[in-house]
Amino acid sequence: MGKRGPMPDFETIDDYIANQPEETQVVLQELRDIIKEAAPDAVEVLNYKVPSFTLVPGGKRDQQIMMAGYAKFVGFYPFPTTMQKFSDELKGYKQGKGSVQFPLNKALPKDLIIRMVRFRREEILNS
Repeated sequence: MGKRGPMPDFETIDDYIANQPEETQVVLQELRDIIKEAAPDAVEVLNYKVPSFTLVPGGKRDQQIMMAGYAKFVGFYPFPTTMQKFSDELKGYKQGKGSVQFPLNKALPKDLIIRMVRFRREEILNS
């Protein structure tokens, strides 16, 4: 069962990651590195108390992608249009309208995540 009570406030993404279980920390850091590889200029912020990455300068909430740590998976929130675009490639993962769960016990699909981040960034820039 998960932690009870309100989610703590973190000062930085490093803070957020450091307060996760060890296995979750490793996967979150790997996901963070992949996002930064795909979008080196992304600005790291905390939004809704979770790590977020602004893909364009001054990007609002819908111009960010987010990630969050859980006991058995990390959540990746690239936006509903990105999820639609890559739906066939994400069939092996539990999904929501704008999110996907990557289990901690499986390797992250690095190339897919890079393509998803780049797709979302281009989508924002061209809108």
